[in-house]
Amino acid sequence: MNTPPLSAALNNSELIFDRTAIEAAIKSMAAKVAEDYRIGAPPVYLSIMQGALPFAAQLAMEIGVHGVDLQFDYAHATRYRGETSGGELVWRHRPTTSLYGRRVLIADDILDEGLTLAAVKQWCLEQGATDVRIAVLTVKNHRRVVEGLEADYFGLEVPDRYVFGYGMDYHEQGRNLPAIHALK
Repeated sequence: MNTPPLSAALNNSELIFDRTAIEAAIKSMAAKVAEDYRIGAPPVYLSIMQGALPFAAQLAMEIGVHGVDLQFDYAHATRYRGETSGGELVWRHRPTTSLYGRRVLIADDILDEGLTLAAVKQWCLEQGATDVRIAVLTVKNHRRVVEGLEADYFGLEVPDRYVFGYGMDYHEQGRNLPAIHALK
């Protein structure tokens, strides 16, 4: 399989959000999250690999600015595996922290159709989590989301196009771009 170069995607895309806009959105989200988690035991903070990594790290630090502690773990569940459309959910790593009786905050890069997030949330509830909330950097503007699933916290709305950068990939490339781009 020939992977198209990232430069071709960048040449055929438009900048949707720059780093300044992304960081402002994350700071705003963090204040809301911190307010909700200010009281009680630290929630288990589950980052969904690999896309959530840049966003989840920055959100966690901003939550910490507000004096709220988090217990870190991660899940690696994917439907894409380098492709541009999703297939069957594959678990590469399930969290090892006991979720029984705990609050869980899931961090991910995007809420698109929500199949992966719905599966991870359901798994957390099956493990005995008492409350599971979702924080995503972006929400895609369409109506194809799993019924009943929504982000409790989100930073930015992106168009219903292929988006990449700031954790989201273009054929496993460009996750470390400091901005979000959308293919034309």
